[in-house]
Amino acid sequence: MRVATRSRPLDFALLILLAFVVQASAGPLSAQVTQVVSAHQAAAVSDAPTFYGAVLPIIHENCATCHQDSGMNMGGNVAPFSLLTYDDARRRARMIASAVREGRMPPWSAADMHKGTFTNERILEDHEKATLIAWAEGGAPAGDPAVAPPVPGFLIAAAASNGWTRGEPDLIIEFNEEYCLDDDLRDIYVDLPATITADMLPEDRWIKSVEYRNGPAVHHIISAVGGLVPGAAPRVYDDGYSRVIRAGPRDVMFNMHFNKEPGPGTAVCTNIQAGIIFKEPGEEIRHVTGGDNLFITPRDLLIPAGASSHSASREYVFEEDVELLSFMPHMHLRGKAALYEITYPDGKHETLLHVPNYAFNWQHTYKFAEPPKIPAGSTLRFTLWWDNSENNPNNPDPTVDVKWGRPTDAEMSQGYMSFRKMEKSAFVVGDGNFPTPREGRRGR
Repeated sequence: MRVATRSRPLDFALLILLAFVVQASAGPLSAQVTQVVSAHQAAAVSDAPTFYGAVLPIIHENCATCHQDSGMNMGGNVAPFSLLTYDDARRRARMIASAVREGRMPPWSAADMHKGTFTNERILEDHEKATLIAWAEGGAPAGDPAVAPPVPGFLIAAAASNGWTRGEPDLIIEFNEEYCLDDDLRDIYVDLPATITADMLPEDRWIKSVEYRNGPAVHHIISAVGGLVPGAAPRVYDDGYSRVIRAGPRDVMFNMHFNKEPGPGTAVCTNIQAGIIFKEPGEEIRHVTGGDNLFITPRDLLIPAGASSHSASREYVFEEDVELLSFMPHMHLRGKAALYEITYPDGKHETLLHVPNYAFNWQHTYKFAEPPKIPAGSTLRFTLWWDNSENNPNNPDPTVDVKWGRPTDAEMSQGYMSFRKMEKSAFVVGDGNFPTPREGRRGR
C-alpha cells in the first residue's frame, strides 16, 4: 500500500500529460483535466480503508474505552472527544494518524520486550497503525454502514448505567461535603472523610471493581477502597481474586492531592465518587490479594540540579513463595524511567518490567497475563531514574536540587506491587465468612 501511495503523484502527472495529447479528439482541455482529476481522486478514495469496514473495529478494540460519549475517567484524564461515529472520527482523521504515527496513542509505556506480558497493554499492531494512517491519507472514506461491527458490550453497559464503564455501581462513596480550593491555592494534600452508613453497607462484601469519577483539580487519591493516579484505569479483580470492604457505619479516609493553577477566578469546589461493584454470591475466592510498596525513602532521594539521569534503588527480599500480579511505578514531573529486576536464589536474573519512557500523565498498573512465580529468598531490585535537566519539557525548574515531597513540583519514588501467596483461600461469596482484617492486609 505504501509503494502504491508513493507512486500516485507520478501516475497523476502522466494522466495530465495524456489529457493534453488527446485534447483535439476528446473535447476542451479544461473539461478533460477535470475528468482526469476526479477519476484519480475517486480511485484514491476507493483504495483507502473505510471507516465502517476497517477503522471502526480498531477504534472499538483500542480507543473506545476512553473516546466514548461519557468517557472513562482515567485517573482524572477524560478523553476530550468521542470517536464512535463516522463524523466524530472523520473530523479528526489527521490527528488520529499523527498520534498513531508518533506513538502518542494509545498510551502505553512498557518496553517493546514486554509485548504480550501484560493483560492491560495498549498496543496497536503494525497493520492497525497502517490502516488508520492509510484511511486518513486516503480522504477518510465512510464505506458501507451495513458492514459496521456490533457495538461492544462495555459501551452498551456505559450507556445503560449513566456512564459508569463497569456498569451501575452497587455502592457509591463520596465526600461528606465538597472541598473548596481558593484562588491562590496551587497544591495541597488533605485527608477527607466519606461516611459509609449501615444502610449503605450492612455487611462486609467482596469487591469486584472500583471505578472513580473525579471532580476538578484532583491529582491523585489514596484510600482503603483503592487509589487513583493520573491515567489509571478502574481496578478490576479477576475471577477467584478479591479483597474485602468492611461494613458500616464507619468513615473511609481519602488522602487527596489537589493541584491547580492559582490566580483570580480559579477557585473551585470539588468532590469524587468511588463506584464499587461487588462479587456475585457463589463465586469462590481462592486468593485474597496483598501487596507492598518498594518505597525509596526521602533521605535516599536528592536529585541534583541539571542531572539528566539520576537514579536510586531499593531491594526487597521475599520471605515466602508468591505469584506477582502487578507493578506500578510512581514519580512526579521529573520521572524518566523505571525498572523491576528479580534475582532468584539460584542466581538467575530476570527483568520483570522495564519502563524506558515514564509518563507522568499515564501511570499504568502493569498486570501480568501469566503471574511470575517467585520463590522465597528471591531479591527484587527496583530502580527509578529522574531527569532534572532543561531537556525535560515537564521540569518545573532545572536549576534546583529536588528532594522527596508531596507537591507535584517535588518528587516521589514509589514502586507498588501486588501479589498473592501460594496458600489458597477457601472463601465463598455469600457464605458470611471473611478473612480477618489482619489477614486481608497480609494477602492471605
